[in-house]
Amino acid sequence: MALLEIASLGKRYGDVPVFANVDLVVAAGEFVAILGESGVGKSTLLNCIAGLDGVDAGAVRIAGTGIHALAEPSQAVFRREHLGFVFQAFHVLPHLTVAANVGLPLLLQGRPDDARVRVMLGAVGLAGFDARLPQTLSGGQLQRVAIARALVHRPQLILADEPTGNLDPATADRVMSLLSEQVREQRAACVLVTHSRTAAARADRVMTLTPEGMVA
Repeated sequence: MALLEIASLGKRYGDVPVFANVDLVVAAGEFVAILGESGVGKSTLLNCIAGLDGVDAGAVRIAGTGIHALAEPSQAVFRREHLGFVFQAFHVLPHLTVAANVGLPLLLQGRPDDARVRVMLGAVGLAGFDARLPQTLSGGQLQRVAIARALVHRPQLILADEPTGNLDPATADRVMSLLSEQVREQRAACVLVTHSRTAAARADRVMTLTPEGMVA
């Protein structure tokens, strides 16, 4: 079953095209990596898939729902229920503890689960960091907080923007294994954008984003 369907997607900033004619179908249980040169719009593509950025052409359907056809409040609810997003800039909340940051998706869904939060912190190598504040963590540790937060609510679609960029090789391998397990065990789909061919090699399928579209 296709969980993510992208058809003829195009994005411009003013008169400057970012990408055009992007087509991609990702099935439930499939892990797809997208490579591309710096500036080609990989992060923008993820934002467009999630409805965080508008598009100028084409459509995105997630679990049968056209994300860009929804009003903004409905988009926010849809993202909260169905998506897990690993942002390159982390976007952790500085006034919340590590545990509170990771547990936020569950809290917003009205089903807080401290045990699940502890499991995810252990899975990313941050067991015992529950009460720490973000300003006390390194960049690599913040990246792992963001990854745990993205996966804690068992999303249908995981969107990961350079999730191993701030990690040492051993931790990067651990994180890639965690993403693969989530896809396999939860029948989720994952779209990862990266510069790292090592990370991309862990995916089921590798695509390349160019200004003209997506190629295998």
